[in-house]
Amino acid sequence: MIEELLPDTVVAVEAHGDEGVAEFGHGPLYPEEEAVVARAVAKRRREFTVVRSCARRAMEKLGVSAQAVLPGERGAPRWPAGLTGSMTHCDGYGAAALVRVADLASLGIDAEPHQPLPEGVLSAVALPAEAERLRRLAADRPEVHWDRLLFSAKESVYKAWFPLTREWLDFSEADIEIDAGLEDGARGTFRARLLVPGPVVGGRRLAHFDGRWAVGRGLVATAITVPHA
Repeated sequence: MIEELLPDTVVAVEAHGDEGVAEFGHGPLYPEEEAVVARAVAKRRREFTVVRSCARRAMEKLGVSAQAVLPGERGAPRWPAGLTGSMTHCDGYGAAALVRVADLASLGIDAEPHQPLPEGVLSAVALPAEAERLRRLAADRPEVHWDRLLFSAKESVYKAWFPLTREWLDFSEADIEIDAGLEDGARGTFRARLLVPGPVVGGRRLAHFDGRWAVGRGLVATAITVPHA
């Protein structure tokens, strides 16, 4: 599902459950990765391993030798030279998307269970205008959990933003407008208007990020790609 939201230049690999470890043959962690999760609970270790299995498979598809993926500043993954990418995981699902830096400036992906947000979360992440738009979307298409989609979109915004700026972006600093999508399918687009000065890419300062979303297999997925120009 993630792959359908991304351009052909991006390699996306996803896994349901633990299939990524078994299918791709990259179950064992590198020693430096093992050190990161040495004291983690089993669920955290499993998610950490699965998304890195996906990332290593994506590296190989791009012709890059599989290698360790360690968390860097603010937990952002440190990619091999010449690559940029994004990872995501939630219960029973993991995915990684990688691209050559010559092809994209940045990208961000996120997947969440297609369920309502826990009580109190929406008010913490949504701007008043966003909350009002969600109410209208829910009235038109109640089969989609728009609150969870907004949360996922904001996660993708941050993941695309941070490699370009090395700065924090608060939930309140991007105003996201979601397109209701096609009537015959649970997929569509969204635009994130940046409420703080955006990154400079290709000599111009960006005012917004554009993304795509999809719902299926019990998940909501979002993706943002940032071209060079």
